[in-house]
Amino acid sequence: MNHPPIRTFHPRRGRMGPRHADAHTALWPAHGLLIEDGDRSPLDLDELFGRDNPKVLEIGFGMGDTLAATARADPGRDYLGIEVHTPGIGNLLALIQDQDLSHVRVARGDAMQLAHRLAAGSLDAIHVYFPDPWPKARHHKRRLIQPGNVALLRERLRAGGILHCATDWPDYAEAMAATLDADPGLEPVDRDRAGRPETKFELRGTRAGRPITDLRYRRRTC
Repeated sequence: MNHPPIRTFHPRRGRMGPRHADAHTALWPAHGLLIEDGDRSPLDLDELFGRDNPKVLEIGFGMGDTLAATARADPGRDYLGIEVHTPGIGNLLALIQDQDLSHVRVARGDAMQLAHRLAAGSLDAIHVYFPDPWPKARHHKRRLIQPGNVALLRERLRAGGILHCATDWPDYAEAMAATLDADPGLEPVDRDRAGRPETKFELRGTRAGRPITDLRYRRRTC
């Protein structure tokens, strides 16, 4: 008997305001990508972006402000963000329009389904900023940073590529570090935010008195 995959996210629908809806209508055909369950067809990122620059994947970009700020400061790399929150998707599309971020693409769906469709070594970096901590012990199996997921993401990085994770939940930070340390294809770089803009989730965690942990790992070159 086949069981449905364990989701690492809550399906989140929401109503888009006029600005976001207009941006979605105008930009989705050129900048949007729907990730459908069960689709394992290869995805050519150079074709998606129309150029062969280094590629960065951001998983769970929220409202997209951090991704937009990072991409704006880094025009030499292409940015693909994936999210399930429809207002966030609409907001990032509006930011693309307002800030002329032609090197950003927006995917909707399951990030691990997307990862299965990417070629090995096709990414320069992967950003996982403040994923759902699933704080209840019985839900820990839904956390994104699990050994199997990390192995898949690491394979999508080029040799020397960076996996950058951040969280404001101390127990998740410990679990993340243990999982990343245990992956034989990764080596720790540092715990520096490395110019990562502050996110709304981070600000919320700071206000609640939770420490912020950044974990940066490099795919080993041999």
